[in-house]
Amino acid sequence: MDPTKAMSLLTKACPYLARTGMSALQGLAATGANIPGASRGLSTSAVDEARCSVCPGHTGQSALLAKASQCPVVGPSIRVNDAGKTSQPLPAACPYASCNSSKPEPKAASEVQPVTHKTNEAAFDYEGMYQEKLAKKHEDKSYRYFNNVNRLAARFPQAHTAKASNIVTVWCSNDYLGQSKNPVVVDAMKTALDTYGAGAGGTRNIAGNSALHLRLEAELATLHRKEAALVFSSCFVANDATLSTLCSSLPGCVIFSDKMNHASMIQGIRHSGARKHVFDHNDLEHLEQQLAQYPRSTPKLIAFESVYSMSGTVGRIPEICALARKYGAITFLDEVHAVGMYGPHGAGVAEHYDYEASLRAPVGQRISGSVLDQVDIITGTLGKAFGIVGGYIAASSSLVDMIRSYAPGFIFTTSLPPPIAAGAVASIQYLSASQRERYLQQTHVRQLKDDLETAGVPVVPNPSHIVPVLVGDAESAKAASDMLLAKHNIYVQSINYPTVPVGEERLRITPGPGHDNYMRAHLVSALDSVWSTLGLRRTVDWERLGGRCGVGEDRANSELHVGWKRGVENVWEDAQLKQAHDYERARKGGVPITPAIPETVQQIISAMA
Repeated sequence: MDPTKAMSLLTKACPYLARTGMSALQGLAATGANIPGASRGLSTSAVDEARCSVCPGHTGQSALLAKASQCPVVGPSIRVNDAGKTSQPLPAACPYASCNSSKPEPKAASEVQPVTHKTNEAAFDYEGMYQEKLAKKHEDKSYRYFNNVNRLAARFPQAHTAKASNIVTVWCSNDYLGQSKNPVVVDAMKTALDTYGAGAGGTRNIAGNSALHLRLEAELATLHRKEAALVFSSCFVANDATLSTLCSSLPGCVIFSDKMNHASMIQGIRHSGARKHVFDHNDLEHLEQQLAQYPRSTPKLIAFESVYSMSGTVGRIPEICALARKYGAITFLDEVHAVGMYGPHGAGVAEHYDYEASLRAPVGQRISGSVLDQVDIITGTLGKAFGIVGGYIAASSSLVDMIRSYAPGFIFTTSLPPPIAAGAVASIQYLSASQRERYLQQTHVRQLKDDLETAGVPVVPNPSHIVPVLVGDAESAKAASDMLLAKHNIYVQSINYPTVPVGEERLRITPGPGHDNYMRAHLVSALDSVWSTLGLRRTVDWERLGGRCGVGEDRANSELHVGWKRGVENVWEDAQLKQAHDYERARKGGVPITPAIPETVQQIISAMA
């Protein structure tokens, strides 16, 4: 083959030769032609030993065509005079090195069968795949059934099922404090609805940015004593968008994630493409071992939660922040299941660590050295204790502005409707001033845990408001949930894989300020009956088996994982509950704090004045 013609072919296919001038290529070709043995074919030993000067990492005279003959694109044309010879492997640095002689030769164009679209060809069985995936869920008993439960604003925590006359008591709602029916919140939403309409009108950048959105972000920044905040359509989106955007922007970022982190955080970490390490739940030694593998100069982020929703355990915030400082990392704290319920103003568990200091300091003012101040990024939700919908982050103004400017999950989605923003503002302001809901919730949680312990019903130990009742089997957990609903008019949803590990299936109970003594007694009696009817394991049974999830385990061992302060049973300590009680009684003119107090909008507003 004419060397110049071969060069023309090569320059079209090879990324290295394409950057080399034709005169240089002609010289290389001439050099290759003068190599002994080249006239007898391009694969002689002398040619094979030559090195290509245009490939990185190789020096010396070039037998350019010898190496080019191995190219899957132009090789067949170049090897026309070399039939029957065995090709040698390409240099490792060559982009075509993977196409070595051990792989089959590419078929000539005439041998490739064209794709056909004959009408008798069978298409992929899409519906079959869907049904196969669902069959697996049914087989392992993890298929999810959604109950028709309609919460009644005037009677919450009661609701009706598909049949309006069938009233049930809800014991598993994430509307933890009943704010969705708070007259102050509802009234604010109605006013905004009448004034601004139902929808947002677009993204924040296009017609969807209102004074209510700006006010909401200002309220959130004030609540967490941070410079700025940013609102998202949900906290799943907030976590995904922030982690993926931030960690893909930090060069060589390494993420350290608690084993029990929520799916939204796992998704964001996955989307970031960053290297990650998963440390055992609340295991500080394991986390430090992972951090110590990297120089302080390597960008690092530690992602964890304050209250883990399915276990009720609490993240070891001060200790993790200390490790972050030691190893040059930043912290990402998810307070979704804590905001509104912990701290004197409802800013979450990080605020609760410095309860007295937070009471004394003006709202919104930074408390230097506090646990809240040490956390770099806080994420939270408006859809649980605040009773609305939406998510947010709170952090430094520069970080928030960077996420606002780069995160697709924020930029390319419709903003929250104005009535939602108005309701969230009202709820945040209300719970920042009121301790009544937090006091009632925490006292009900304590009483329920004590009653279940007496009945031998196995509760996963934790210091928070979550009451996880261990079942240990997906089918049995659903049967228990169904029996509570059908026979006792109690709604508690069963929790199974992948939300919790296989073998740790449970019922998740969340007492709220609206539950009273009668409801609690009825729940305990119903659970005791269901456990006996279904023959489910009680606490003593788990003890005999060696324990699981902290149930039936040595308390000293379980404390390593439940978090909070060693030796302190509850996040809300006795003295803090007394302070909350006395504060509320004084605010209400000495009226006892019970769930039965009827309150109109005017009464609540007057009390806050």
